[in-house]
Amino acid sequence: MNESLKPFLALADAVIITNEKHQILAVNKTYECITGFPSDLIVGKKASILRTRLTPDETYIGMYESLNSGSPWSGIFTNRKRDNSLWHSSITISPFFIEGNTYYVGVFRELEQLDRGYYLDEQRVSSIQASLLKVLAISCEIRDPGIESHLVRVQQLTELLTERYNERCGLNMPSLELAGFSRSSILHDIGKSAIPEGILYKPGRLADYERTIIEMHTVIGVDIIGKIYSELDDEIFENELSTAKNIILHHHEKWDGTGYPHGLKGTDIPLEARIVSVVDVFDALISKRPYKEKWPISDAMQYLNTNKGKHFDPELVDSFLTLYEEGMLLPESDT
Repeated sequence: MNESLKPFLALADAVIITNEKHQILAVNKTYECITGFPSDLIVGKKASILRTRLTPDETYIGMYESLNSGSPWSGIFTNRKRDNSLWHSSITISPFFIEGNTYYVGVFRELEQLDRGYYLDEQRVSSIQASLLKVLAISCEIRDPGIESHLVRVQQLTELLTERYNERCGLNMPSLELAGFSRSSILHDIGKSAIPEGILYKPGRLADYERTIIEMHTVIGVDIIGKIYSELDDEIFENELSTAKNIILHHHEKWDGTGYPHGLKGTDIPLEARIVSVVDVFDALISKRPYKEKWPISDAMQYLNTNKGKHFDPELVDSFLTLYEEGMLLPESDT
């Protein structure tokens, strides 16, 4: 890097200097503090290391057009910090032509630190996602007055189990991914909105054809979500709906491959679906239904334990058991 550019690193705002290939040559202390990336880890990498799909493609197109023409550019980025949290910033990038070489100096100002700004922070995005998914799930299953409490409990239990499993197994999964599992779990049975009530709430044993119809709710649910996403076409919800599709389609798959709709086995079943499978069965067992009485929580736990390695992921059941032993799982009447 040319010595004449070093004074820029003394600015109070975050500063990044790249070459003409947009490889990082230097960043200042403010940049390190905000992003969590120390210089020795990020220098030499492409500047796009922080990039997310939440910044519209049009923003990058406009940036490259300006810089390639030798003009400075200003805009708004939604980037990703080292801890995977979002970072909203206003940036000005200026090209410098020194001794036949092109350098780009980017000066960032973190929008979260400003008094006000027209952007959605991570917490607000999460709140909007959760609220919309809840309204969607409940509105599609409005026939059952008790469905909201079931959906909320599944969501709460999914959050507890996901965090405990992540902790016990040392997976170090990003917090955003964990939160996405619990938010999306509320949609797991959305496809049942298309199942006739006479079959869905039948008190006696189901005929084979009735069982086949009920099993179709997984495929129907994915179709519903696909149509909703085609209308939204918004990257804010892209990961959310992708997770939801996995849960809806595969939460009735079984660890030994005897589930439906695709007979997936073991870790071929998406993790989020394996988690919801455990908590959905547990809550169904301890809750009163038109076709069954509720089970004691101890009996429900025994059922999960007996069926681990067959119906359920053994590690997930063991993780769920630790929550029970610590008194973190309460029956429906106590929630």
